[in-house]
Amino acid sequence: MRNVSFTSVAFEAWAANAKQTPVSFRFRYRAPTVMRRGTHALGAGMSLTKKLAAEFLGTFWLVLGGCGSAVLAAHFGGDGNPLGIGFLGVALAFGLTVLTGAYPFGHISGGHFNPAVSVGLWAGGRFSAKELLPYVVAQVAGGIAAGFILWQIASGQPAFAVDPNAAGAFASNGYGAMSPGGYSVAAAFLTEVVLTAFFLIVIMGSTHGRAPAGFAPIAIGLALTLIHLISIPVTNTSVNPARSTAVAVFAGPAAIGQLWLFWLAPVLGGLIGGMLYGWLGRERS
Repeated sequence: MRNVSFTSVAFEAWAANAKQTPVSFRFRYRAPTVMRRGTHALGAGMSLTKKLAAEFLGTFWLVLGGCGSAVLAAHFGGDGNPLGIGFLGVALAFGLTVLTGAYPFGHISGGHFNPAVSVGLWAGGRFSAKELLPYVVAQVAGGIAAGFILWQIASGQPAFAVDPNAAGAFASNGYGAMSPGGYSVAAAFLTEVVLTAFFLIVIMGSTHGRAPAGFAPIAIGLALTLIHLISIPVTNTSVNPARSTAVAVFAGPAAIGQLWLFWLAPVLGGLIGGMLYGWLGRERS
């Protein structure tokens, strides 16, 4: 449902004489302005402080829920134990964090929870450049805070230990020897660019003014689940620099050394996806 405002309608009529001779009209009409239901527009009217707080909390929830499921529950009871949630459970957990985070925080900040999403929405004309850097800072801070809490929880298990040279250590992302499947840096880069681009396409399409209202978080959450099902074996799935940074700082120097890819590739993918859908979804004026 769209909000339509007629910005200028002028009407003048007058009678030529007392006998109501034919009336002359002058009618000036300007086309209606349609207010787009873009992701950033959902936060219209909120202070920047509230928006940043929402991004902090939303990213915190994403990292705690998604990475927490990988660290605490993926291999619970050891490999082969039916109580462990595995790849499917971790993929679903990431999707659920976005789905459940979008409803409480989306109307405040737009529910980005991801620097690549913020950059992509800016590229697609849905987000203000002046708020881009503050959003990224809030997202990274929220992610690192969640990584810290997750580390404290995991450390409560006496057998907990992180091998900094192991693939996927503490839910970290990686390529080559740090890739769960041993995939090359080129494969990892391509995976992250393409999947982040399509993530932006889903986000912008599901929040477009012509899309069914209220269902965007479901589509976005399911898209993130699918992305994880595709790419956990390749990079342990990032598509989100804040998520990657949040665990890399605790995983060790190997993960930190590969962190550049999980900033560059998702941001590039976000730019591509944002610009592509900015063109694809633009209505003729």
